[in-house]
Amino acid sequence: MKLKKLKKKIQELEKRLREGPEELARLKRKLQQAESAKALKAARRSAARATASAGKKSWEPTTDAKKPSSAKKARRKLNLSPERRAQLAAAMKARWAAKRAAEGNSTTSSDQNSPTPPTQAPENRVDGF
Repeated sequence: MKLKKLKKKIQELEKRLREGPEELARLKRKLQQAESAKALKAARRSAARATASAGKKSWEPTTDAKKPSSAKKARRKLNLSPERRAQLAAAMKARWAAKRAAEGNSTTSSDQNSPTPPTQAPENRVDGF
């Protein structure tokens, strides 16, 4: 190997050794800045969520068991014909009326201090659902 080439390789190696710690320190600073920016962003998000949920609490009752996935899902619109929609509406109204009547009966039977709780007959469903 020629002397000039050998000197040049030694100089490049010395330069790399000198710049190595500087580059390492620069990369460490960059990593620390990225981590602090990420933590700051997460803190902002949590604060925004807290303020958003605080606004909701004024009109919505609080529940401990919340399902975040169910809130995000959009309900699928049923493709029903007007006749089928009317049939389902009638069935639901009949079911609600029976439920209200059963609740009315249960309050009168509980007023009489009966030892056995009132029993409800199984509801007959028109549509099979």
